[in-house]
Amino acid sequence: MDYGGFAAGQGGWPTMRAVIQRVSRAKVAVNNITTGEIKNGLLVLFAAGQGDNDEDIEWAVKKISELRIFEDENGKMNLSVKDVGGSLLVVSQFTLYGDIRKGRRPSFTMSMPPEEAEAMYGRFVDRCKMENLAVETGEFKAYMQVSLVNDGPVTLIVDSKDRKRSRRANPPDSCC
Repeated sequence: MDYGGFAAGQGGWPTMRAVIQRVSRAKVAVNNITTGEIKNGLLVLFAAGQGDNDEDIEWAVKKISELRIFEDENGKMNLSVKDVGGSLLVVSQFTLYGDIRKGRRPSFTMSMPPEEAEAMYGRFVDRCKMENLAVETGEFKAYMQVSLVNDGPVTLIVDSKDRKRSRRANPPDSCC
């Protein structure tokens, strides 16, 4: 199947995405009612794309829960959210698949259809809980207001297509 120039299973195919932010606190509200709130931990903005599967969930959860982005006693990023006893606030965010290459209005054709995405989001949250992390959530398909205090700031993008790519395959462009 072809989706806007990307064929499922081929290189370049977009897969599960998450933007993670290290936070000292974060909360999400729907209709001015808080649905999830955390102190020290990670805000995870989560999106499922066409073709995502449970392997993508496994990889992303493992990567997020074990990322060493919290500081140790020497001020080095050496500790994971698990190591510091942190929590996750997981918020669905299909707009991470917004394609703005043409025109001025984003296209979301590469986002997973809502019914499938909701199930994928639920499995992602459940899998995070299996890592013995405290997990709070937003409300799928709701208009949400997210507030946070970004700690550092530390913000990273986790994309499950990276699980199949070696570091050497695409070295960063040199600058300066």
